[in-house]
Amino acid sequence: MINKVHHIAIICSDYQKSKKFYTEVLGLDIIREVYRENRDSYKLDLELNGTYVIELFSFPDPPNRVSRPEATGLRHLAFEVDDLEKVIAHLEKSKIEAEPIRIDEFTEKRFTFIADPDNLPIEFYEK
Repeated sequence: MINKVHHIAIICSDYQKSKKFYTEVLGLDIIREVYRENRDSYKLDLELNGTYVIELFSFPDPPNRVSRPEATGLRHLAFEVDDLEKVIAHLEKSKIEAEPIRIDEFTEKRFTFIADPDNLPIEFYEK
């Protein structure tokens, strides 16, 4: 019945800052960018390796997201990576601090977390 996850929608508080983070830091490619004047809102469609993954929205004065302590709802975004140290080194160049590397107790795979400009947790999970 369900084929796959189609996309993830994220509402940001500072559109230009978040656009730069998702495109320049994480390296997602822009499919299209639309300003919706009637909503005073941007919609940025982003892809990863040719696959549509994120819709980034801006709205006037969105409420803050509760992130910590953990709240009900979406917990985080997770991206698969080949080399965790390489990702962490890339993030450090952009002055983004990663949490200490942890080991998944069930898969024994390594992972870490960062936060996007609005404090949305983003996980990098080593293949």
